[in-house]
Amino acid sequence: MSKVSNVITLLELLESGRKYSIKELASILEVSERMIRVYKEDLEKAGIYIDSILGPYGGYVLTRPVKVPIRRFTENDYKVLDQYIKKEQDEERKETLITLQNKIKGVYIGSKQDTTKFKLEDELQKKFNLLTRAIREKRKVKIRYYSYNKGENERVIDPAEMFLFQDGWYCAAFCEKKNDIRHFELKRILEYELLDEKYE
Repeated sequence: MSKVSNVITLLELLESGRKYSIKELASILEVSERMIRVYKEDLEKAGIYIDSILGPYGGYVLTRPVKVPIRRFTENDYKVLDQYIKKEQDEERKETLITLQNKIKGVYIGSKQDTTKFKLEDELQKKFNLLTRAIREKRKVKIRYYSYNKGENERVIDPAEMFLFQDGWYCAAFCEKKNDIRHFELKRILEYELLDEKYE
């Protein structure tokens, strides 16, 4: 996502009233911890102040109400961009447009969640069951995941915990590709396979 999109997403997360550590926010937004601090500084320059709680259990918390703009993309937006990509002759510019299209696709998929809620329930339940089984049996899982920043990619994860955030299920897991703990939104897991290989 762009810097502006990340800042808005940061605000949306903090609007829940929950305290987030810098590490948590960096993991969710898939940026460095330094960038989270930069976003906070940018918001303060705009008159939006985020409280910092110090100590080992500290983090950021928003205590003042802020009206966050609602971002919506439609299927038509996606198709219009597709037309521009087909007409573009410059390969470098075309690649940039494809990257942008992938980001829009991710937001569009997210915005459709409410309208397809009942259709997705069974599939989400299957993912939830497989991941909780992986946690119980300490088995690795191979997934094809949709990242807002990089589109579709394959990862092998060691699932550790399932949690619910803003009506969406997430899996906290060690990602072998990133060599770090990451939070994976279940609705963005496109394919998944329980492996025989176990983790410690």
